[in-house]
Amino acid sequence: MTRTTSRGDGINKDSRMRRMMRWLDAMAHPPLAVEISRERIAAVRWTRHGAVEGIAVEPLPSGAIVPSPVDTNLVDVGAVSAALAKACARLQAKDEEVAMLLPDPVVRVFIQKFEEFPRATQEATAMLRWKLRKSVPFEGGEMWLSYMRRPAREGGVDVVTALARLRILREYEELAKSVELHAGVITSSSLAAVALVEGTEPTLLARVSDGMLTVIVVRDGELCGYRCTELPARGTALTPQMLLDEVFPVAAYHQDMWKEGIQNVLLGGLGGRLAAFATALKNEFHCKVESPFESALAEKRIPLEARPLVEQELGGLIGWMLNRA
Repeated sequence: MTRTTSRGDGINKDSRMRRMMRWLDAMAHPPLAVEISRERIAAVRWTRHGAVEGIAVEPLPSGAIVPSPVDTNLVDVGAVSAALAKACARLQAKDEEVAMLLPDPVVRVFIQKFEEFPRATQEATAMLRWKLRKSVPFEGGEMWLSYMRRPAREGGVDVVTALARLRILREYEELAKSVELHAGVITSSSLAAVALVEGTEPTLLARVSDGMLTVIVVRDGELCGYRCTELPARGTALTPQMLLDEVFPVAAYHQDMWKEGIQNVLLGGLGGRLAAFATALKNEFHCKVESPFESALAEKRIPLEARPLVEQELGGLIGWMLNRA
């Protein structure tokens, strides 16, 4: 989901996964982006020509942010605002627009098939609100919604819908205002990270963050599967089998729907434990399993000055950077 506060709503059809990140009326790309998680706030500033000008990462005290699609996220507003202010001071960011990449649980993503789907935005939005009213624990009037339509594989229309509770989005907008910034664009970290996926083969992107696992399947530039769940354990208590149990349902659903298996797996957020988890997934899917940054680094899509983002596995900011390019 991408929200712009200065332009209209909607996403256009662009090449590959860039289409997931653009508005019908050309989404803005502020020179400043902030990725927010339970543990830290990370900010990047780009030059007018797209080069990385500065990076700032500030830790957050435990419990300051509790990502949720329903309940208050910013539990300690003062601590979060102070961390963001420090990052902005290092980047000399003030009185300007910022792209905010929020924790994945804030944004819900649905992929639905329709035999017929309205072309008029107002009618389409009304239909989606009605269809999804039982899928979220809040009223339709509290819902901010974005969608993208595409032809289905066997007729009809596939619609990718992302939604969030307005009250939660306003928390993050007010956070930006507290440091004299304007949230010009709002999306989730993993939706931004989708730009890391290249190629036409069905690829599964799995990202571990904040005790959550987000699994996305991309096929030839199209979002075919999405699931964000809480993991049964964190840190060293998380085992490869636990992770596989959470990943498998998304891969199995894709195989049932598309009659094909996953051919690439990108696995992030595990730090030094990547190899052990990669072996388990490789044995299950019989395909290449690597870091989401490996190919991008090999192809030199990630510049040298952005390597600190890779070292800290800030996939959302790296994906946003690639989308800017």
